[in-house]
Amino acid sequence: MTITFQEFINECLTNPSFLIITVLISGVILVNGWTDAPNAIATCVSTRCLSPKKSIIMAAVFNFLGVFTMTLINSTVAQTIFNMVDFGGDASSALTALCAALVAIVTWAVAAWFFGIPTSESHALIAGLSGAAIALQGGISGINGSEWIKVIYGLVMSTVLGFGMGFGITKIIELICKNIQRQKTIKFFKATQIVGGASMAFMHGAQDGQKFMGVFLLGTSLASGYIGAQTFEIPIWLIILCSGLMTLGTSIGGYKIIKTVGMGMVKLEVYQGAAADISSATSLFIASFLGIPVSTTHTKTTAIMGVGASRRLSNVNWSVVKEMVLAWILTFPGCGILGYLATLVFTKIL
Repeated sequence: MTITFQEFINECLTNPSFLIITVLISGVILVNGWTDAPNAIATCVSTRCLSPKKSIIMAAVFNFLGVFTMTLINSTVAQTIFNMVDFGGDASSALTALCAALVAIVTWAVAAWFFGIPTSESHALIAGLSGAAIALQGGISGINGSEWIKVIYGLVMSTVLGFGMGFGITKIIELICKNIQRQKTIKFFKATQIVGGASMAFMHGAQDGQKFMGVFLLGTSLASGYIGAQTFEIPIWLIILCSGLMTLGTSIGGYKIIKTVGMGMVKLEVYQGAAADISSATSLFIASFLGIPVSTTHTKTTAIMGVGASRRLSNVNWSVVKEMVLAWILTFPGCGILGYLATLVFTKIL
């Protein structure tokens, strides 16, 4: 399955359902760039390697490049999201459920941003879709277990890889530089951290951009009357549209989240910020290469925890970590329930 840009425009002009789903998905992508992408640059800001304005510009540019480049190379993550849920045999009801899920996802994301909590947009997306599918199908038959299990793999991978690599890379840097005056290394590690921050923004686009393109193509399929798992080809115009919306969202900024991730959890030195960025970007690359959808938020924050814990556990502000972990735990049931309830309401009134 694929859709040309001309077909997309024609559908928007002639199919109100298609237009509504396009607006909703565009809103979700915009909110993702607004609330999730700031995680990529939090450490660059907290260690003063870059100003907030320059960091956001850098993140916007590399988000765009990440969406565009990685989708051309490997679109497995998008395929996983596309086939994760089954909305049943009626395209109209399925489209209503998808609309309800998207409203739930945006509501959850904006609430998290308001309170400055770096919740996972990826998990909100998955939970909202799953809750909507369960409501529509009346049970877990709406969930494609063979695809959904990849979410569990991604949850474990983002936590273990992020923390482990953050801890290990910091130890390696300290071992290599133990006989070098710290002042002499600052310039090098500032440059390294900027590269790491750019890489993190690139991989955020690579991971999350694909997830939302998968949802976009799911909406396109439903609006066109097609139901069930399919294979598809992601058109270039969709890559540009998705990356552009995410870039716009990133440019709006997310200073509350930057403060929580980059400053509230661990006080980082420049070399530690570089270690956190390199660790999280590498972890995301491995997950993307394997086609596993992971949370960029989880990966970045667990990498920062690993960096802080490499010196001693007390370096980590565990009260902030506790709040974030609670938000992570609540995302699946919380956003899933929102998607479930919204679907019940939408199917009654539409």
